[in-house]
Amino acid sequence: MGLEETKSKYVWINGKYVPWADANIHICSHVIHYGTGVFEGIRCYKTPKGPAIFRQKEHTDRLFNSAKIYRMDVPFTKEQVNEAMVELIQKNGLEECYIRPIVYRGYHELGVNPFGCPVDIALITWYWGKYLGPEALESGVDVMVSSWNRMAPNTFPAMSKTCANYMNSQLIKMEAIKYGFVEGIALDVNGFLSEGSGENLFLIKDNVIYTPPLHATILPGITRATVITLARDLGYELKETMMLREFLYIADEVFFTGSAAEVTPIRSVDKITIGPGKCGPITKRLQQEFFAVIDGKKPDKYGWLTFVK
Repeated sequence: MGLEETKSKYVWINGKYVPWADANIHICSHVIHYGTGVFEGIRCYKTPKGPAIFRQKEHTDRLFNSAKIYRMDVPFTKEQVNEAMVELIQKNGLEECYIRPIVYRGYHELGVNPFGCPVDIALITWYWGKYLGPEALESGVDVMVSSWNRMAPNTFPAMSKTCANYMNSQLIKMEAIKYGFVEGIALDVNGFLSEGSGENLFLIKDNVIYTPPLHATILPGITRATVITLARDLGYELKETMMLREFLYIADEVFFTGSAAEVTPIRSVDKITIGPGKCGPITKRLQQEFFAVIDGKKPDKYGWLTFVK
């Protein structure tokens, strides 16, 4: 389904509720020409206690950090943005949704120098199902190692979730689709494993869980951090380390994490079957722990859920 089928009634822009069809910006907005925007993707889940935003605080913190790196002063406080998310979900009458906060340089003048342009902020909600397909969580997905690398350090800041960075992600995603795969895995500038087009990467070998570190030019994923916490709580050894491409092929299990992808197993890489060719036992256990918190089957001991009253 496209956005037209899953749209909400209202979009929140600079503190005002705007009907979905009227949520427009000028063609000369700086963000359109130069990619000067930062954003987040947040899940609001339907739970036994009502709608709940997953790790809202951490997402908003990262949004503000991304803006800070690009010298954009957000015209609202974190508390105001968090309150607006809750109110927007209420106003749109949603039990579950995907939330897209975006901070961007708006309309004033064109040129590489962005300082003369206003900093605007918007919040968007819509229904978004399983990002990599409805069967992906159980059956796994087929992926390839992309011919496109992630950006080098000190070029585009990987720690900022920036609109412009996703031009690189689009190249990875389009290539994978054209070759018949669901997703691509990018290497960093030195040829080590980095991440997917919009997901962090985990590998499992001999009951040890591995994931690339931040200096592999990855986004510091919030679902990634969640899985690291859950894995350590379950007693698994977890290592953040640089890894060679070929480690993918001999791993027992491989999976993606992300707000959209959640915890999605990878069943093959470059048409080489990984482990059992479906969701492996450790990946399955981490999935179960992840959704147990959301479904209210286990206590939310870390305070990850913000309930929409």
